Amino acid sequence: MPFDVFAEVVANTPLSSDYNVLALSAPTIAATAAPGQFVMVKGGHGHDPLLRRPFSVFEVLRDARGAPTGISLLNKRIGVSTGLLYAAQPGQRIACFGPLGSSFTPVDAPGEAWMVAGGVGLAPFAMLAEALRARSAPTTLFYGARRAAELFCLDLFRDLGVDLVLTTEDGSLGERGRVVAPLKRWLASRAGDAPAMIYACGPEGMLAAVAKTAICHGRPCQVSVERIMGCGMGGCYSCVVPMRSERGAFHHVRSCLDGPVLPGDQIIWE
Repeated sequence: MPFDVFAEVVANTPLSSDYNVLALSAPTIAATAAPGQFVMVKGGHGHDPLLRRPFSVFEVLRDARGAPTGISLLNKRIGVSTGLLYAAQPGQRIACFGPLGSSFTPVDAPGEAWMVAGGVGLAPFAMLAEALRARSAPTTLFYGARRAAELFCLDLFRDLGVDLVLTTEDGSLGERGRVVAPLKRWLASRAGDAPAMIYACGPEGMLAAVAKTAICHGRPCQVSVERIMGCGMGGCYSCVVPMRSERGAFHHVRSCLDGPVLPGDQIIWE
């Protein structure tokens, strides 16, 4: 059951000149959110922007007793909506509707979890990492960006017991190149019968590469797709994804309802 609330900004932590983490007081959403789900957010109260925008739930915030009090969003300033969220001040109230969509299915130990993130695609993995730690599943994050200054929240994941494999396109931190390259090497080095699940979120090209790599190695893969959404409730059909069913039939699904988390081997990657 999604909730429509005016969430108060608790904190706004800048990570760079374009990225920030926005903490919102939204206990009803926090109490029901699952890893990979999203919220529809409107940063202003006027007509620009007119529609809300989707954001993955980054963290569930808790009080000293462990009770959920709110959520955080990982935001990249690229337009009007994200610019408003970047500039939001504590005490400001922001329209927030959720949680929405499907969620990741965490694996249990001894199965391994390999999370693959590109840029702001890091967003759904903090919650997933917490869920995996609770299941004692060994977890690795393959995280890529253009440069070292765009790799964020590394200590957060280290504190959750996640092993990090980092790549940058300019070689300023970790391996030079794209994040799929070390994933391919890891897959090639693992026994085929060793249980593992691949999770991916990021640009469409990266998701396609990860999904195709997983298929080649016979590994299951859950991907969180990024689509433009007008409503988040299935009414506008702006977020459809072409899929192939288990029987091979072509069809479309709305990523706000059936996704954003979808099986990578069933998406038709163009």
